[in-house]
Order: sequence, then C-alpha cells, then structure tokens
Amino acid sequence: MKAPHFWSAGLDPRSREAAPLTRLLLTPLAALYTFGIRRKLARAKPEAIPARIVCVGNLTVGGVGKTPVVEAIRHRAAEAGLRAASLSRGYGGKLEGPLKVDPARHTSGDVGDEPLMLAATGEAWIGKDRADAARAMTADGVQLIVMDDGHQNPSVAKDLSLIVIDAAAPFGNGHVLPKGPLREPVADGLARADGVILMGEGKELSAVQKSRLPVVRAGLAPAGDVPEGPLVAFAGIGRPVKFFDSLTEAGADLQDSVPYGDHHAYTSSDLKFLHDLAASRGARLITTSKDHVRLPAEERARILVFPVEARFEDEAALAALLAPILGPKEA
Repeated sequence: MKAPHFWSAGLDPRSREAAPLTRLLLTPLAALYTFGIRRKLARAKPEAIPARIVCVGNLTVGGVGKTPVVEAIRHRAAEAGLRAASLSRGYGGKLEGPLKVDPARHTSGDVGDEPLMLAATGEAWIGKDRADAARAMTADGVQLIVMDDGHQNPSVAKDLSLIVIDAAAPFGNGHVLPKGPLREPVADGLARADGVILMGEGKELSAVQKSRLPVVRAGLAPAGDVPEGPLVAFAGIGRPVKFFDSLTEAGADLQDSVPYGDHHAYTSSDLKFLHDLAASRGARLITTSKDHVRLPAEERARILVFPVEARFEDEAALAALLAPILGPKEA
C-alpha cells in the first residue's frame, strides 16, 4: 500500500491540502489506537528465552532500513563466534512458521520478501508467533536471535532493543495510526529502547536527544558496483526514492524510475509496462533485492538487482551498543 499524502506533512506539499479535515476526523481513532497499544504493552508478561535476543524495530510503518541493519548485526554476531539468525513475522507469506527459510525451497509467497532476502546472506527464520518461533530457534541451536521488527511486540523479553529511524523522514506528521504513520507515541517507543540507529542524512532529532539514548549514525551503501549503461529503476519499498537516489549517487545512468507501494505484488501488466518503458529508453531494468525476490523466476533472470548494505559512521560506537549481546552472557 502507499501511505496517504497527509502522513508526510512537511515532506510532501500535497499533504497540506487534505490534512486539516482528515486529521480531525481521524483523531478519535488515533487516540483509541494509542490507548490500545499502551494497554497491551502495560499488561504484557514477556517470556524469557535462553537465546540472546536483539530487536531491531522502528516507530513508524513503512521502510526505514531495518533489514540491512538486521543483516549487519547478524554478520557481526557470526564474527563473534555466535550462531545468529534473523526472525521475521513473515509478512506477505502464507506460511505461519516457525520455520527456517530455505531460498531453494521457499518463495516470497511462502515466507515474505524480507525473510527470503535475509536468507540469501545468512540464517533466517519466520514465525507469526514470535515466542513460539524463538523457542523453536533456541531448540535448534540458535544462540542469538535478531528480530526484524517487533518493538511493539512484547511477547519475548529482549536483551537489547534498537530503534531505526530514517533521519530524512523520522516521524511523518508526528501522529499515531491512522492519523499518521507512528505505531506508538515517539516518547513511549524511545523509553523502551536501548539505542537508536539514525539512517541517512538529516539533523539531530530533539526527541532522541531528550531520550539520552546512545545514537549511531548509518547509511545504505551499494554492496557491489553499479551496472553500466542506461537503466530504468523500479521499487516497491517504504520510500522508493531512497533507492533511486542511491543509484544516482553510485553513478548510475538512470533514465527513468517507477515507484510502487511497499511489498507491491508485481502483475504481468506491471512487468509488461516496465519492460516496454525500458525498451523505449534503450535501457535495462534494475530493482532492489527486496523487490527482486518477489519476481517470478523468469523475470529474476532478466532484471538486474542492486543490493545495498548498512554502513556505520562509528564502528566503535556500534560495538559499544552491541556489547550486551555479543559479549559473554551473564548467568
């Protein structure tokens, strides 16, 4: 789905037109949603899991760069000698889990696009019931569970909770669902966190400064060389423009770009349109790793993929933030 324009007040000029009346009408629903999430979190009794658990979450709906951060933490845990695996809900997939994702056997329709993408570079699991999945992972020998999302899910006790924030578009219009993109009030979410990963370019955020949480700045960087020649890019992620900008910054000859809603399911007509557009520009099609795994096999062979990875400005600060989960586990 595509986010309503009024969610991005201050970022999209069109948001001002519909915002006043729409926000007024949605205010009672936002208040009810806030009451519900606070009540759920207050009443929860998180289950203690033998494995170490780090949650990489966010405060808004849509993409902020969580998955590359999950991948980076999982990699650092492996370097520390731990068997680490990611845990996702499996959004968009028909299987509920818990199960270990097998790229040779599962499709995005089975397990969701992000878990399938994570399984290409390491161990990845899905589970609609996070506590059930965490128990299954522990029984299988996983020592560190990196939860991709789940900050608002209190079913398991976390050893470390990190909030990923898009520095360029941190909190949208500042309102809670459905009045805005926030999953909970900013202060509430930060109060349960142990640190913040600030993704991309942008000023320091007053809410984060007030929280006094440690902050590590990061960005998305190409994981390989940009393909040569004219390109037409398409993406169905939280903020497609971030992908298009990354291509341009990497030196791509970008002839055109087509944005879709997050987790967009590409139809035959979508793909025909994209191929026709590329042909008219004398270009090749290119997309994100997340979009690429959602394509039919024959299309994956025809369409280029441009993977990105999280790069951290201060590796020492990141190491200090991860020390509670990568160091010796307390008895």
